[in-house]
Amino acid sequence: MIALLQRVTHAQVVVDGACVGQIEQGILALIGVEKEDSETEATRLLERILSYRLFADEEDRMNLSLQEIEGGLLLVPQFTLAANTAKGRRPSFAAAAPPEKGKHLFHFLLQAAAKKQPKLASGIFGADMQVSLCNDGPVTFWLQVN
Repeated sequence: MIALLQRVTHAQVVVDGACVGQIEQGILALIGVEKEDSETEATRLLERILSYRLFADEEDRMNLSLQEIEGGLLLVPQFTLAANTAKGRRPSFAAAAPPEKGKHLFHFLLQAAAKKQPKLASGIFGADMQVSLCNDGPVTFWLQVN
């Protein structure tokens, strides 16, 4: 599984003109699911997202995790993260999980996050979403668990 983490001052997801999820300071995590992924990878990815140190401490060093700052987490499904862009001018999505599996693992990740993360919001799997954010830093990291 893949997570593109962005440290944000705020972020939101809009579907059909309505805000379906928003957070203030925290992490916007775009989530990609690959064919070989399972609930094991989803669990490991969530652990990394929640404990990854990308917030500044009192010495302005990235030493604090999302849980330590009690920030928000916005999970947004994005199958295009699994694209292979190595050749040509069109991405290949051969590595992406089929929609049913992707939806299952995204919802598994969301349910697991709800048990550990009080400030949680999400996008909607399969929806046409408009995501807006203010990237703080900018700070962006690519996490992948296999």
